[in-house]
Amino acid sequence: MTMTDPIADYLTRLRNAIQAKHKRVDIPVSNLKRELTKLLLDNKYIAGYTESKSAAQGVLRIQLKYRDAQPVITGLKRISTPGLRVYASAEQLPRVLGGLGIAVLSTPKGLMTDRQARASRTGGEVLCEIW
Repeated sequence: MTMTDPIADYLTRLRNAIQAKHKRVDIPVSNLKRELTKLLLDNKYIAGYTESKSAAQGVLRIQLKYRDAQPVITGLKRISTPGLRVYASAEQLPRVLGGLGIAVLSTPKGLMTDRQARASRTGGEVLCEIW
């Protein structure tokens, strides 16, 4: 059976691994998931990641980050779903916890955070919020 929402699956796997206090989590790779993982690494929400190739599909192995035995990622929320797409212009971009978190947007220039989108005056689809 095909997956209808791979981003929700990605966020759920991360959330479950964090709640179980795992050091790493394996996620099937796609270009969108790879770019989302790079954004998390650039914003210091994860410790690192590696990509391994298998016969059918590659796997992203994400090393989760903890500070004083507490996860750096405290919350994940899917905003735009396949049944209800949510778009925002550069002026309407959401602020997550007053700027303490990030909103991930899919823009014509690729995936970027709300801060990057505001700086480049670009709107797009609001995929998720991470704090």
